[in-house]
Amino acid sequence: MRLLKKIPFLAFTLLFVNFLNAQEKASPAAVATGKINGATISINYSSPSVKGRQIWGTLVPFNEVWRAGANEASTFETDKELTIKGSKLPAGKYSFFVLPNEKECVIIFNKVVKQWGAYKYNDKEDQLRVTVKQQIANSTAEKLVYTINKDNIVLSWENWNIPFSVK
Repeated sequence: MRLLKKIPFLAFTLLFVNFLNAQEKASPAAVATGKINGATISINYSSPSVKGRQIWGTLVPFNEVWRAGANEASTFETDKELTIKGSKLPAGKYSFFVLPNEKECVIIFNKVVKQWGAYKYNDKEDQLRVTVKQQIANSTAEKLVYTINKDNIVLSWENWNIPFSVK
């Protein structure tokens, strides 16, 4: 008799869990992987969508460190030393941040890997910072995406591409 009373509750719970699992995440996890000069590179990030919002200077404020994705800070991992825009980055895993402004962006590789957003970001833990010039994209990128090419990496979102050279 007790089991009969629990069946509606169990059915509701099953339906609710099924509904939650069926929902697409607002900023799904994504991974970009590739090789540059024999080094295997992996970028783990959450990929938010534009959804009609103005991104640069509004959702992502200028002159503030941004986690280069959504949710946890994005991570950048390489199995060999790289040269990023002329500066050495040792093999390892790093949190990856961007400090954007109207004219240029600072790309940041930080030694503290597990971080939620950029709330506890500490510049004293930076392994490397390089300044790059963003480009206005030919088309809009609705979802944030990283592309690993033969000699550079590009972060694309909304109307910007943020490329940086890698050797």
